[in-house]
Amino acid sequence: MKPQDVTNTPGEHAIFMVFGLRDTKDAPTIIKDLCADFSAVARSMRTRLPAAAISCIMGFGADAWSRLFPQRGKPNELEPFKEIKGDRHIAVSTPGDIFFHIRAARLDVCLEAASIISAKLQGAVYPIDEVQGFRYYDGRAIIGFVDGTENPEDEARLAAAVIGAEDADFAGGSYVFVQKYLHDMDAWNALTTEEQEKAIGRRKFNDVELSDEEKPENAHNAVTNIEDEHGNELKIVRANMPFANPAKGEFGTYFIGYAGKFSTTRKMLENMFIGEPVGNTDRLLDFSTAATGTLFFVPSAELLEELGED
Repeated sequence: MKPQDVTNTPGEHAIFMVFGLRDTKDAPTIIKDLCADFSAVARSMRTRLPAAAISCIMGFGADAWSRLFPQRGKPNELEPFKEIKGDRHIAVSTPGDIFFHIRAARLDVCLEAASIISAKLQGAVYPIDEVQGFRYYDGRAIIGFVDGTENPEDEARLAAAVIGAEDADFAGGSYVFVQKYLHDMDAWNALTTEEQEKAIGRRKFNDVELSDEEKPENAHNAVTNIEDEHGNELKIVRANMPFANPAKGEFGTYFIGYAGKFSTTRKMLENMFIGEPVGNTDRLLDFSTAATGTLFFVPSAELLEELGED
């Protein structure tokens, strides 16, 4: 099964849209019509604007999946995200039924794709959240550090992001978890560069990882480094993007992680928000607040088209 474009790089621009599913008679038919036509949206735009590198991804929350496709069963790890509450930090759980991740080299192309999708969904959904992300300097987060350095590459990238034979009915699909983080930039900028580097676990200028002797146990890249019972490092594929509204003093990171197993992503979150051992929470959370948190299933390209025929 061919995946949707879950392993693509973050891109120059992105739009993330989360919708709720209306309780109307026509809503399922409208959603399924889009499933059938979804690949054609990006394909048409790629034909007209090949240099724009457009890609579009569609996913479903657990409740929406059960309502729309009850005869299909459910992916092994698809369920509403359960809040993770530590002593000091909370990974909140927020609603969401349908999710879209649109990427392109140009913002106007992202906006056209978002407009087409939204028009096709009229009457079936209501908006919950929309974020426009942008590339910041040389792929940095708004806090000044390069983002996505730990992403796997080549075949390992596909293995990390895509469901395999362990859940054969949904092979080629992916779990995508999204969080909108808001940063306290005044507090962050009050730190010295050295203090910021210890919070992240990397050098700010050249992105070189700190040595084990230099890196604190609560550095961001230390707490999110997890292994299985055999000592093999577990990875996800991140496509994070900065966003901002300077007039409102709002600066943030839209975290988006694709994984073949959501349990991998959840373990990383537990390490961040609760700590391993308990209390060793991610230092970055002292400056970053998770305002949203929602899990979606992204069907393979073939399954998505089949859903339109149900």
